Amino acid sequence: MTEPNHGVTVGKETFDLFRLQSGVPFDHAFSQLSTLLGCIRHLTTEAEMENDRMAGSAARILSEMAKALIDDMERGMGVEGARTL
Repeated sequence: MTEPNHGVTVGKETFDLFRLQSGVPFDHAFSQLSTLLGCIRHLTTEAEMENDRMAGSAARILSEMAKALIDDMERGMGVEGARTL
């Protein structure tokens, strides 16, 4: 079985305001994904605790970016059924 960190992104996933670049090594993509998810967690906590609509909106946008990255990495691994919601 191929280790995920030896693959690269495909660059096929796009969303309203951005797209993924092809050829990004998985180790870098996983690092960026981890950062995105940490930001999302922080922003959703802020949104809930402080009733901060802007933090909620930022979390939504970042979660869309994280989803695109996950979908693109699945495609890079050749996972069948990789899809967007």
